[in-house]
Amino acid sequence: MAKTIAIVNQKGGVGKTTTCVNLAAALKKLGARVLVCDFDPQANTTSGFGVDKVTASPNVYDVLINGADVNRAIVSTEYADVLPSNKALAGASIEMIGLDRREYRLRDVLTPLGDRYDYIFVDCPPSLELLTLNALCAADTIMVPVQCEYYALEGLSDLLSTVRIVKRSLNPRISMEGVVLTMYDGRTNLSLQVAEEVKRHFPGQVYATVIPRNVRLSEAPSHGKPVMAYDSFSRGAEAYTALAQEVMEQNRP
Repeated sequence: MAKTIAIVNQKGGVGKTTTCVNLAAALKKLGARVLVCDFDPQANTTSGFGVDKVTASPNVYDVLINGADVNRAIVSTEYADVLPSNKALAGASIEMIGLDRREYRLRDVLTPLGDRYDYIFVDCPPSLELLTLNALCAADTIMVPVQCEYYALEGLSDLLSTVRIVKRSLNPRISMEGVVLTMYDGRTNLSLQVAEEVKRHFPGQVYATVIPRNVRLSEAPSHGKPVMAYDSFSRGAEAYTALAQEVMEQNRP
């Protein structure tokens, strides 16, 4: 049965999409069966796997709102299977307000796919609204990328209080998968200080692998490839491979 992991942080630019694309691709390379659900209207995860977000149809919006067949929507790439998104998803929060089981629309879509995959990743939008709430209700665990910058912990208390509310009233099984430190620069005191601060706030929940600032990581999306396909010897590729091994070890039966 698949483990569903929501990659979430309402702060933008922390490396959610980068982590989603590259961790999924690294796990697939290690032999896992992986589905990535792009749940962000910007659809950067979709294009990060080389899938055209303009022509991908049906997509996650059609499945969620119009009842399209999820099996027809899934696109198989050499890096992972993708449930693509596009800008139509931006209006889905408003459209879902009047629908039955509005918090569970995504869960109802993903649950039947559980036997086909080992991991299902949901890349969430950078906000705490109905799309993110759907992801939290569908997920077994959350993974939180935190960038090693001055405002790193800002807003995390809001996220964690939302997760507590969801656990109490909508999805009692949700828990923390782990915190990923991103954009780490070991040459600066700031990165070291932020890493220590995050570990203090999340004792025992921060991955040993840190994701460095890396030019190849930034370049790979423009080629529609995960970093390990773009430059498998880069520091970014090595870091996400190490993170994938850590995630697999953590989830070993």
